[in-house]
Amino acid sequence: MKPIWIVDDDESIRWVLEKALARENLVTRSFSNARDAMDALQTSTPQVLVSDIRMPGASGLELLQTIKAQHPGIPVIIITAFSDLDSAVAAFQGGAFEYLAKPFDLEKAVELIRRALEESLREINVEQATAETPEILGQAPAMQDVFRAIGRLSQSHVTVLITGESGTGKELVARALHKHSPRASQPFIALNTAAIPKDLLESELFGHERGAFTGAQASRRGRFEQAEGGTLFLDEIGDMPFDLQTRLLRVLSDGHFYRVGGHQSMKANVRVIAATHQNLETRVREGLFREDLYHRLNVIRLRLPSLRERREDIPILTRHFLSQSAKQLGVESKRVSDGAMRFISGLDLPGNVRQLENLCNWITVMAPGQTVEIKDLPQELLEQNERPLSGDTISSSHPINVAAPGSTAFDSHSSPHATTAGHDETRRSVESSEAGSFMTGADGRTWITLLEAEAATMLTSGDTDVMDVLGRQFESALIKIALKHTHGRKNDAAIRLGIGRNTITRKIQELGIAGAKDD
Repeated sequence: MKPIWIVDDDESIRWVLEKALARENLVTRSFSNARDAMDALQTSTPQVLVSDIRMPGASGLELLQTIKAQHPGIPVIIITAFSDLDSAVAAFQGGAFEYLAKPFDLEKAVELIRRALEESLREINVEQATAETPEILGQAPAMQDVFRAIGRLSQSHVTVLITGESGTGKELVARALHKHSPRASQPFIALNTAAIPKDLLESELFGHERGAFTGAQASRRGRFEQAEGGTLFLDEIGDMPFDLQTRLLRVLSDGHFYRVGGHQSMKANVRVIAATHQNLETRVREGLFREDLYHRLNVIRLRLPSLRERREDIPILTRHFLSQSAKQLGVESKRVSDGAMRFISGLDLPGNVRQLENLCNWITVMAPGQTVEIKDLPQELLEQNERPLSGDTISSSHPINVAAPGSTAFDSHSSPHATTAGHDETRRSVESSEAGSFMTGADGRTWITLLEAEAATMLTSGDTDVMDVLGRQFESALIKIALKHTHGRKNDAAIRLGIGRNTITRKIQELGIAGAKDD
């Protein structure tokens, strides 16, 4: 990994940042002015650049312009005094990763630099991974199964039925099946059977002869003729009118059809790929879909997973759509912070990949700044996610053990003077009160009441370390529950608790908490 460059004419700021980053095992290189850093760019580059705005000679803004022109992928953090805030904002909009206003909190500065570092390393990986973007993105096991199926079907002419929720990418899979088939050099024709009125759908599929109906002033080829030798993709096949299903069945059975108003049988050399978000078995039972057609279509079935089943793919899809959207608009691609990415990855997204793509288009146009935080996302998503997360609602199936005076209070680090008398009968399941301000036990006592009682017991026993013991238990309980909610992710837990990354790392070590991991 390349070093982090620090550019500042203030020696004390350089020294403080160097020492803080060294404690994080990060290599640094310092410059006292922007001109020296520009010269160094001729022979080497940083992983992240941290620069002051006002310095003798060339300014930090000039350095920013230089590095963005030569190496646009390197994150640049601008250090600014409050009096320079307007120029800092301008720099931010011009490509800076983020800015630090003096005087800054050292812990937050290190956390910001680490975020920029992660972004830099991720950009390298994304560039390598997307040097030649595949037609379908996905690393989740469920998508790998789809890719393997496409590979096995690459030399086949068999009919395929693709199922999955709306927005999962069924047409992309159909195009991939065509692209990797022997018919790749022939047409791929797509038709959404639900988007065309019933009276016109028959003509769309099979074509019509001149004078077949009012307005048919000339003969017209249908989609089967247009797809001759290639692939016909019939999307939303479950919505096809019942009488048309009979005509489609005949084409699939013997490969022949008639134009509307025509009398000459026509031969169709077409591979049919159908797709639906509906349960065709249910529609067959309800008499809405022909069973014989269902069996004709259901030769090979590919089921596409929803985004809820492949959440690990959301970050790579998000970056792809943001890059794609930025190219279309001719702007620099937005970055999504780790916290915002975790937020997006945790959403239900019932519209699946299509909804995620629309969200990325919204972010490109509407989100302020280059780095998108949770607060920058659409308000409706934030409101949707304000309900309790899974596991946040407390019920009898997930009791919280609350100890009464004289019992173990919060965790295994209990007071040596505590006893277990009455422990079982005082352990209660508690649930959130309507106001949400306290946790109330079955006997009406809040956790504050229980804490006061435990403190009173220890004080009566003559303890002189009450604050230390209960304070450690309190911190331990908070950190453990935060780690549980973030599946052990230390940085995410720190954000949830409103403390710094270094603070939670130190606390975890001091309290001997196991199960934490770096994000």
